[in-house]
Amino acid sequence: MTQSSVLTPDFDLRSHNTFGLPAHASFGAVLTEEEQIPQVLEAAAASGLPVRVLGGGSNVVMRPHFDGVAVRMALKGRTVLGEEAGAALVEVSAGENWDEVVGWTVDQGLWGLENLSLIPGTVGAAPVQNIGAYGVELADRFHSLRAYDTIERRFVTFTAAECRFAYRQSIFKQVSGRYLITSVRLRLPRPWTPVLTYAGIDHLPADTGAPEIRSQVIAVRQSKLPDWRMQGNVGSFFHNPIVAPEVADSIPGVPRYPQADGSVKLSAAWLIERAGFKGYRLGGAGVSERHALVLVNHGGATFDDVAQLSGLSRSGVQTRFGVVLIQEPETL
Repeated sequence: MTQSSVLTPDFDLRSHNTFGLPAHASFGAVLTEEEQIPQVLEAAAASGLPVRVLGGGSNVVMRPHFDGVAVRMALKGRTVLGEEAGAALVEVSAGENWDEVVGWTVDQGLWGLENLSLIPGTVGAAPVQNIGAYGVELADRFHSLRAYDTIERRFVTFTAAECRFAYRQSIFKQVSGRYLITSVRLRLPRPWTPVLTYAGIDHLPADTGAPEIRSQVIAVRQSKLPDWRMQGNVGSFFHNPIVAPEVADSIPGVPRYPQADGSVKLSAAWLIERAGFKGYRLGGAGVSERHALVLVNHGGATFDDVAQLSGLSRSGVQTRFGVVLIQEPETL
């Protein structure tokens, strides 16, 4: 197997990142079968090139050039496996669109993912970030996953405990690049109980069904967040910071969410807006006028525009409130 038959040179990445930033990789590959993974890795190793895996490109900020192999995970497939210990098990390939899978499970009467509606990206990227919204995290509905270990050169299975899930964290972020997730198995509870504790859906009646919850979550997200297909963005650009109680107490009026360990999660959007950056523009990039947690491409934005705007926002919040914001999307 030659490199030329496996890898595509000068791989255009503009259409593979939802920010719409101009970018190229030295080589690229689109994976549609698990059997392609060793071939692509061998070709990259033969050239001494690093490998980065992309799903929908919804959680990455791309530099103009990546001197390596960009791999787009495009494995497809959805299967209802049956029931186990009071839950329905569903297995989904890593290249499936996350929101389409949520809609599919709800339509199937397999409820539990509805709070995670309209989150951009692929199924394979979901465990990496431990995506979450409206009171539910992926970890709450996770059973296991299958991945390829690029060091041991074999397929492995991860249980929930082995994934080391935390707030927007997992082992896959801690050892970035080692594992290529190929499928995810979800555990959807039977009987199902709606989660209606989060602002925006907390007004819904206790007997609201999953289709109605999904519709409400979509409506709320669309009212607050710009659609990346209309205005390039990667969703939330910063994590909501988790701080000591005394830090939260020093910021009057900030929305706060007590954590089980005694710490307090704060609203990054509130901090950015109060620091004066909502609607701020730098070159082709800007802080969204609709939601201060989202950086957007107004047209012609470059990596440098985004990086500088991110730095200004972070320094402004730290100067005014003494809180350090951490960038959520990865940089490629």
